[in-house]
Order: sequence, then C-alpha cells, then structure tokens
Amino acid sequence: MHAPNLAEASYTQVVDLSKTSVRELNQALHDLHPGSNHTAWDVLNPGGNHALAAGVEQPVGIDVRGSVGYYCGGMNQNAAITIHGSAGPGVGENMMSGSIVVKGDASQYAGATGRGGLLVIEGNASSRCGISMKGIDIVVFGNIGHMSAFMAQSGNLVVLGDAGDALGDSIYEARLFVRGAVKSLGADCIAKEMRPEHLTLLQDLLDRSGVRGVKPEEFKRYGSARQLYNFNIDNADAY
Repeated sequence: MHAPNLAEASYTQVVDLSKTSVRELNQALHDLHPGSNHTAWDVLNPGGNHALAAGVEQPVGIDVRGSVGYYCGGMNQNAAITIHGSAGPGVGENMMSGSIVVKGDASQYAGATGRGGLLVIEGNASSRCGISMKGIDIVVFGNIGHMSAFMAQSGNLVVLGDAGDALGDSIYEARLFVRGAVKSLGADCIAKEMRPEHLTLLQDLLDRSGVRGVKPEEFKRYGSARQLYNFNIDNADAY
C-alpha cells in the first residue's frame, strides 16, 4: 500500500505501516484541510514506531492498532487518538488540545509539557508522568512512577492507583488527585483540602475519561505549599 490519497472519496483511511512509512502517514495527516471527508483513520501494524500522528491539527479520529514508540501524538491539536496497545516515552508530549487514549501502559514522561487536551492512560504510567505540565488533563487508571508532576505548572493529574516517590516535586499550581497511596511527596508539595469545586472538577474528569463506579470523594488532593516561588535561605535544603 502506498501513502493514502486524499482525493479518494472515502471517509475512513486505512494505513498499513508495514507497507507505508511513518513519514508518509504523518504528511497525509498534516495535509488535511478543514472540512475534509477523511475524518477517520485506522493505522495498522504500528510496530513500535516513533512519532506517529505527531502534530495533527484537524479534528479527526485516529485508531492505532497496536503499541507505539516515542512521542506518539506529540503536539496534538484537535485530533482524538486511541492507541490500542502501550506507548513508549513522551506520549502526548506538548499536546495542545484534543484527546489521546492509551489502552495499555505508558512509559516515562507521558504528557510532558502538555498545554491542553485530555490524556487517558488505562494502564500504568512510568516515572515523570505529567512533568512540567502546563494545562493538560491527565487521567491514569493504574499507578504512576516517581517524580511525576515535577514542576507541574497548571492542569490536572488524576491517578486511580498509587503514586511513586517525590510526587509533585517543585510544583506550581497544577492539581493532583490520587486515590491510592503516595510513596512520598516532593519538595513544596503538600496534601490540600478537597473543596466542593474540586469534587465537581474531578467528577467531570472521571466522566470524560470513561471511569465508572469511582467517586471523587475517594481521592486526596495535593498541590503547592507556595514556599519555593521565591528563593529563601531558610528553604535552601528543599531546592
């Protein structure tokens, strides 16, 4: 199979990456124009390839039928990407909007520097999940690894399982919701009151992520103690 022909009058494009290159796939996705009929894409045999569906700007649905390598869906805008497998490092890195659903596990720094959109990981996420997040919403059905939400600036990280060491180290104003145990909190990250507006926000995130039978009251909230915004010699040991 050759690269998909956007002049074809069909609504679903099927791309087999055992016969088509990732470059050709990504170029076809980048060439989409507003109002295109090609709103649904099936990507077969991804084979752990890197940077699949990176930088997609149009509101299309992309189903990747297998596991992927680095940076799948990076810089996503508007697309709804579903990975029917696991994802390597940096899935959804710097995504702006749209959604990414990982049906399996995700490797380290999932959603790193993400500015918007929704990233759902139905398995576990490794270390540094949500590092330096800047507005993205991340929902993890399983556990997350150490140093997650390091320097997280804004957005929401929801974890239905447990969190590893140094959660929220040097956090700014992101909100962290963990249902399970937290091995340890990082510098300047503390447990915070769960107010009614947080319960409402969390319920919306659970609903949008397809979580059923879990109540927002089962979670604890964590965030910044706001002690590291400006250097203070009394806090030197925390840096």
